[in-house]
Amino acid sequence: MNALVGERLSIITSKAQTTRKRVMGIVNGDDFQIVYTDTPGIVNPHNKLHEQMMGFVGTALQDADLFLLVTEVGESLKNRHVLEKVINSDTPVILVINKIDTSDQATISDKIAYWQEQIPRAVVVPCSATEGFNVDKIFDLILERLPEHPAYFPKDELTDRTMRFFVSEIVREKILLFYQKEIPYSCEVAVESYEERDGIDNISCLIFVERESQKAILIGHQGKAIKKLGIEARKDIEEFTGKRCFLSLHIKVLKDWRNSDRALKSFGYSLED
Repeated sequence: MNALVGERLSIITSKAQTTRKRVMGIVNGDDFQIVYTDTPGIVNPHNKLHEQMMGFVGTALQDADLFLLVTEVGESLKNRHVLEKVINSDTPVILVINKIDTSDQATISDKIAYWQEQIPRAVVVPCSATEGFNVDKIFDLILERLPEHPAYFPKDELTDRTMRFFVSEIVREKILLFYQKEIPYSCEVAVESYEERDGIDNISCLIFVERESQKAILIGHQGKAIKKLGIEARKDIEEFTGKRCFLSLHIKVLKDWRNSDRALKSFGYSLED
């Protein structure tokens, strides 16, 4: 979505389940408006957080005028239930095989044939978002298949998300990048306060973990790990906002939050979010 929108709205890491919520990106032209919804990846749920993530996917399947199903060269079918919904729908499908710059032609050809067999009515497009290969082609295919309709949003809007959301996502991205094993998946980030000032914004974030041992790992020896996290997150926040900021990070233990309906709702994991 970032390549198609031209802005970095969704966080990116090599880890699975990087995206947890629906993120909207809006592209406007003289005679078109495309509203992209980047959903969480398709998973088999193991906790209530996963169930909410798949709820976002299910809602997108109901709402969409077009399915843009993104996979990678090394991936195969993960969830037959979701695929069946795509197959049985009348909604047009474009299946994008991303990261082809990391593979060879024979493997790419095999993947194209595999997905064409899985979803015969789909248009299968090999792509490299980082290299920009076939991104324009995907954009043109989307425009050709969208129905005519008045614009849903004002022409100057880029997304439906707030600055607080993007700040929390930037911090979470750094956790995914800098920590290993279960730590990134046990963390949730919430912006406690966001004070906009003329010279510098003052931002305070809470990082929620499930156990005291995870809190200790996040902090690191003599606080070095959390300091690095704060420095790198602040750089990206300043680039995103175009302003200097002071970023403070605090860690709080919230046991088993991934299975708590109350906690998930407070973090915005609801279909109304």
